[in-house]
Amino acid sequence: MRRFLRALGALLLLVVVGGAGFAYVFVWTYPLKFNWLLDRQAVSYVIGHPEAMTEIGVIDGSWVDFHSGKLDPYSLDERAATFARVHGNEAEIKGWDRAKLGPQEQLSYDIVLWTYDRALDDEKYPWLGANNSLYPINPAFGIQKELPNFLLSSHPIKNALLARHYVERLRAMGPLLDAVTADVDRQAKLGVIPPDFIVDGSIDQMKALIAPAPEKNALVTNLADKTAKLGMDADARKQLLGDAAAVVKDVVYPAYARMIAEEQALRLRATHDAGLWRLKGGSEYYADQLKLLTSTDMTPDEIHAYGLSEVARISAEADGVLKSIGMSDGTVGERLDKLMADPRFLYTNNDAGRAQMLAHYKQLLGHVRALLPRYFEKLPKAELDVQRVPVFAEKGSAGAYYEPPSLDGGRPGVFFANLRNVGETPMWAMPTLAYHEGIPGHHMQIATAMEVQGLPLLRRFQFLPAFSEGWALYSEHLAKDIGLYEGDPYGDLGRLQAELFRATRLVVDTGMHAKHWSREQAIAYMQSTTGMAPSDVTAEIERYVVWPGQACAYKIGMKTILELREKAKAELGPKFDLKEFHALVLENGAMPLWTLQRNVDRWIKEKQGR
Repeated sequence: MRRFLRALGALLLLVVVGGAGFAYVFVWTYPLKFNWLLDRQAVSYVIGHPEAMTEIGVIDGSWVDFHSGKLDPYSLDERAATFARVHGNEAEIKGWDRAKLGPQEQLSYDIVLWTYDRALDDEKYPWLGANNSLYPINPAFGIQKELPNFLLSSHPIKNALLARHYVERLRAMGPLLDAVTADVDRQAKLGVIPPDFIVDGSIDQMKALIAPAPEKNALVTNLADKTAKLGMDADARKQLLGDAAAVVKDVVYPAYARMIAEEQALRLRATHDAGLWRLKGGSEYYADQLKLLTSTDMTPDEIHAYGLSEVARISAEADGVLKSIGMSDGTVGERLDKLMADPRFLYTNNDAGRAQMLAHYKQLLGHVRALLPRYFEKLPKAELDVQRVPVFAEKGSAGAYYEPPSLDGGRPGVFFANLRNVGETPMWAMPTLAYHEGIPGHHMQIATAMEVQGLPLLRRFQFLPAFSEGWALYSEHLAKDIGLYEGDPYGDLGRLQAELFRATRLVVDTGMHAKHWSREQAIAYMQSTTGMAPSDVTAEIERYVVWPGQACAYKIGMKTILELREKAKAELGPKFDLKEFHALVLENGAMPLWTLQRNVDRWIKEKQGR
């Protein structure tokens, strides 16, 4: 939800800072424009969610900062209030006559109503966590991990006020973690207990987090490092750091200890079954998740079959490239596995090797950025940085991920690379990963949408997996189309392995959640098919267990975007312009795939003069 309503700062400033009577009556209470209604709905949510406010990055540390010492609420009452708010928002939207709206407003009408309908699907499942997650505590996306990550990467410390608020947020972690612990116990009574390997991973992660002495914990050293640059009074800074260490010792660590104890108790009742099928209503929930995350009506069986067909197609293409470099023996997966371990392509697994890997990523992104004006009408103004995944979170995290920039430009977009073992990512796999997470992938798509003017804020900052992940995977293919792998068969194998990995995801996600596959069966299939490092595969499979269906978004989204591009090429012939196509896709914000298809069809007709 944070990414869905990220960075809603412009209207927030108008309402909170301006406070003018006109704004209150005609923007807030009785919006005169449809876009104003949508903006007000978004802002009304964000005002009650301090972490989302900080992600905006507009008023933190200012005289109107009322939020940056607080964390988001977590309770069943908040869950009920959220559903009530969404029902009310839907009623407000349906109160407008769609036929009288302009084309962009009609598009907004359809996108937002679809999004709200999908959010309300979760109301059917009282056994979900209070934040509507399946397992609020998990190694990949759990609150026990996301809270420290938020403080380390998102909470700004640019003045003394924000430094003090940082300590207040540390103190607020205790009650929030306890609320999550109690909620997990409630879920267990309803029959929802994570698989044993998820519980084990969460326990290990939390033990690692609280292992250092409080003053050596990253939550305290982060404050020390950032306040050292503020020019604070030495005594005041010493007192602040002492307070932070005391809060970590007396509030944060005990809350984690209680959470660990709850997980250890759950471990005695946990089974090894990985899929949703084992939960009452789990199969229906999985179908709803697939509808939300792929924005299609494809069934698990259809997605599974498509995945198998794509695995076969991509494997055949990879086989040809492997033979071209003299690798003919064994399956495609076996040959890729051998290539993954080739020392010619590996950095040394130490701090020097990690620094070299980060520098290489920056070099790759700098090169592709210089080429982008040939293929895109607009480039995002927001900068892109490359950073390491926080060490405590490495084990349960994916190989890489992207965090969007702040609206005020104070925080760049960040491509986080997981450096737990640099041997997991050979040099030939790095370009594709950089293009996916950075440019022309996630950073290009998300930062471009954020900067589009004239769209309601929900359209500018919405994150829909099939669109956003589909674009990132399309970007990997685009890199080949524009010649970035020309004369580089190893780099092209990196692209093919990445696409094979995404096709395999379709098979293992539906396999576990609909066809009763075990964790081990899924790991074995993915590792043998892709040749990826076993540790990387294990982290991926466990991620699909805790976020069912999300892994299916990538390939379905890519398939749709590529098919639409090729359809436009075929029907427009010489009138087709790749820059225009990319602008059509990116400069309307994220949307369900069915609305993207409708948009492209309309664009084709307009270009044909029909």
